[in-house]
Amino acid sequence: MARPVWTGVLSFGLVSVPIGMYTATDSHTIHFHQLQRGTSDRIRNRRVNERTGKEVELDDIVKGYDAGEEYVLVEPAELDDIAPGRSKTLEISGFVDLEEIDPIFFDRTYYLGPKGKEYTKVCALLEQALAKSNRAGVATFVMRAREYLVALKSENGILTLHTLHWADEIRDPREEIPDLPAASGAKTGAKEMRMAEQLITALGTHWDPEEFHDTYQEKVAALVEAKRAGETVEKAEPAAEATNVVDLTEALRASVERARGGGRAAGRRPGPGPGPGSGGRGRARTRKTALDSLTKTELYEKAATAGIPGRSGMTRGELLEALAGTGEAA
Repeated sequence: MARPVWTGVLSFGLVSVPIGMYTATDSHTIHFHQLQRGTSDRIRNRRVNERTGKEVELDDIVKGYDAGEEYVLVEPAELDDIAPGRSKTLEISGFVDLEEIDPIFFDRTYYLGPKGKEYTKVCALLEQALAKSNRAGVATFVMRAREYLVALKSENGILTLHTLHWADEIRDPREEIPDLPAASGAKTGAKEMRMAEQLITALGTHWDPEEFHDTYQEKVAALVEAKRAGETVEKAEPAAEATNVVDLTEALRASVERARGGGRAAGRRPGPGPGPGSGGRGRARTRKTALDSLTKTELYEKAATAGIPGRSGMTRGELLEALAGTGEAA
């Protein structure tokens, strides 16, 4: 069983209940050590005086705030003196409608549980009341010398606590984004809007988080295993190019057709017919079209059979070009 990251008393009105707070999420990021190239020697970071180049002991280090012309020096003990004490109470100051809290305010999520079986009824009562009222309890508390604004809510029969950003931590998009659509006065045509709505409807689905995976971390793990076995891995596909604004309507139309089952070629424009002397290029295009339906793995297998050099480092597009030039067909 997990250990709570914080324990204290949850209070609302005249009701108090001892609780524990547990981490609700985990990270599956693969971590690497830094080594000197060509060796197995670890790289270590040291605290070095940038002027003298000499290493500095931890006890000789103070914090400095850059005030422009000079540093304002602050001793660690001075920060400890003004730090809020470790809070033992999570006191709900009020309950708000969940719709009133903009998603941008939510930060981290924790589970809350009673500290003892005798308190399960109180927690169950609060959880059910929050679920029926569709409200969240708002509170502040201190953990690890830092004060947090939090929202307490019901999720799937469990009490959850979400740390929230303070209001002055939210950036104004009008000051951050130079070409914000709402501020630029960009106008959309009725036909474009209709097609965009059709595309959204055609791509409509139900939210199932189990369908999504961190494919990048999976590829990193596969890369490590491949290198461990002395093998190579395929390179990723290049990023998609931005849609030409002039062709926006055509791109939307093709996207709708493809989403409705039009197939891979729904958005492909027919090319010009072969001209004089273009027989070789025409045959290469035909071979490339025949190969276009294959996955990158299938293309790689064909490239291996054809003995194409450098295939392990090729993208899917490069494999297509190479196979089309050799006369390989699907």
